[in-house]
Amino acid sequence: MKILLAYISGSPDRDDPYISLLPAGLCYLHACLREAGFEAVLANFSAWSDAAIGSTLADVKPDIVGISQWTHNRHASLELARLVRRAIPASTVVMGGGHATFCYREILREGSPVDIVVMGEGEETLLELASRCAEGRGCQDTRGIAFRDNGALVVNPPRPPLADLDRLPIPALYLADSIGVDLELQPEFILTARGCPFVCHFCSSPGFWNRQVRFRSPESIVDEILYIRDRYGLIYFSLRDDTFTADRSRAMAFCRLLTEREAHILWNCQSRVSALDEELLIWMKRAGCECVQLGVESGSPRILDMLGKLIAPGDVEAAAALIRKVGINLSVYLISDVPGETEQDINQTIELVRRIRPDDGYVSPLAYYPGTHLFEEAVGSGRIARDIFEVNREAAVYAAGQPGPNSRRLLKALAGHTPGGPDRFRHQKRLLGYCYATNVLAGEWYRHNGNDEAAEREFREIIEQQPDNPWGWYLLGEVYEAADNPAKSALCYQKVLGLVPNHGPSRSALDALGVTKKTGP
Repeated sequence: MKILLAYISGSPDRDDPYISLLPAGLCYLHACLREAGFEAVLANFSAWSDAAIGSTLADVKPDIVGISQWTHNRHASLELARLVRRAIPASTVVMGGGHATFCYREILREGSPVDIVVMGEGEETLLELASRCAEGRGCQDTRGIAFRDNGALVVNPPRPPLADLDRLPIPALYLADSIGVDLELQPEFILTARGCPFVCHFCSSPGFWNRQVRFRSPESIVDEILYIRDRYGLIYFSLRDDTFTADRSRAMAFCRLLTEREAHILWNCQSRVSALDEELLIWMKRAGCECVQLGVESGSPRILDMLGKLIAPGDVEAAAALIRKVGINLSVYLISDVPGETEQDINQTIELVRRIRPDDGYVSPLAYYPGTHLFEEAVGSGRIARDIFEVNREAAVYAAGQPGPNSRRLLKALAGHTPGGPDRFRHQKRLLGYCYATNVLAGEWYRHNGNDEAAEREFREIIEQQPDNPWGWYLLGEVYEAADNPAKSALCYQKVLGLVPNHGPSRSALDALGVTKKTGP
């Protein structure tokens, strides 16, 4: 029994290394199958030609092909399913993911190349499907799936959510059993919870997870981080939960454990403006958090209410002020091109951005996704047809039809402020004491502003306080390399490899310097 789990990004996104990454959920499915003893392989077919995909399918000869479908790759994923059906007619084609969960009826239309749609959380469902197929048994009564039986659509009862996320295997344990996967970038992204308690109208999470939130334990998360650090050499991570700080006590315990086990990593996370306080942010920074991303969406109370955000601009300002005080980088998400948005609404957002002074941000025109309040309301009012995702061939279906100039205006506002000077770093050190994340951010700011001497002092303080912290050595190596001092630079990179033997950037730097023999730890 061979199982291939595949992802392919839509054509417009295939040059984007992040959109072309495997969805984290697919990696969990793969790990569960491997842990259960199945011969499963991950495949990222983004940017592959049909001929190359067909050749791989012919080599692997999978009995089951699972395809991950999201709104942006909905057409590409169905084309992949058709290709599988042509190349391996006897295989069972299974589709799952956020889009597939809500659009199973459209996917399973007569003549579809897809045999089964897995709806919602897929680990136990796919394991049961694989076991039944391996034993030659039918899958008709498997919970959590939809399929066609003699032409009729059958939707089985949903499967209860997993009670204990800590029981799931770490995806990175089996990530090497893959095809076309970026093993230096893919492990950076970690999920520590599933679900979100909030009901933003533009988000499908409430419908997918039924507003239930389940959390992994701090011990499980730190174990995963340290495994990835040792196996793949990563020292920077991105925690991709909808709201990492939703459980304050868990977030605090995670930060304490990360510090106690001397992970010496940097990381970022997403949070809600109402789920932060100064003590928590201090612990986060001491544990290496260098950036918090906030879903701000708009500076207009009217638009925030339309989007179902249940926050006010004042909440955003309060959270941003705390993040600034502690000295963590602030990133914001904004939404533009909301139907009915006025010039006053846009100006309120621009003014809010100027007040909170984010370090960076992202602007997305408001888009429809199946399973959202926004989509259902638009269909109910007759503004769009329910089959819009099948008819429209674009990666995103925008609420305003086509984005206007407001996205560009908001992007310009994000780039239009000047961050504070060195005084802010001195304030942060008085508030937190020694904290390597402060030194890293300060040193990088000095380097960006042409003061390599001050940057060197910041990075040297890290190795003096924490000789086993790879960040101090690595950033010093970059300073010396820029100063055309290859001997000192090479020694620093070698120090990093003595601490994190698989650190890819240090290995690449040594190769570029022509250093092939390690001369010291």
